[in-house]
Amino acid sequence: MRLALAVFMVLAAGSVSTAPGRLTEAAVRDFVARQEAVWNARDAKAWAGFFTPDARFVDQARGSDNSIVPTGESTLAEATAQAKRFFAKATFHETAEVARIEIAPDGASARAFVNATIRIEATAGRPARTLCTESEHRLALVGGRVVSKGQTDTAVRCARLGRPLGR
Repeated sequence: MRLALAVFMVLAAGSVSTAPGRLTEAAVRDFVARQEAVWNARDAKAWAGFFTPDARFVDQARGSDNSIVPTGESTLAEATAQAKRFFAKATFHETAEVARIEIAPDGASARAFVNATIRIEATAGRPARTLCTESEHRLALVGGRVVSKGQTDTAVRCARLGRPLGR
């Protein structure tokens, strides 16, 4: 039984955390799907494991005139702490849709542009609400694993999703 469990763990780890010698669109899409799953599972530790230790997180909002308004920047530790606070107070579900993937010519890095819709249930004193973001994920292939060097999340009006990112 222990041997079977050990074999399962090795196989599961390999299928979840490795990628081919070059980033592929399939590997990037898999990364985004797995990240979405741990976020929806409210697992801050697993979510943090998708990022390099030096990852940077930028938060901003798109104004009605299409201008960008910076709202904050954080380290991985700060972003993880913020995620834990959000998980503790909100019941939510996020749906992510990859809008575009740009893989660098060397295949070692990529940018994934993702539209996300977050539905937050009502709580005492706060009505149910929906938040939408356009995100740019900066990905790299490190030791056979797809990891994120950080992301920029732009809060947008939900009606804007589906338009080309950055416009």
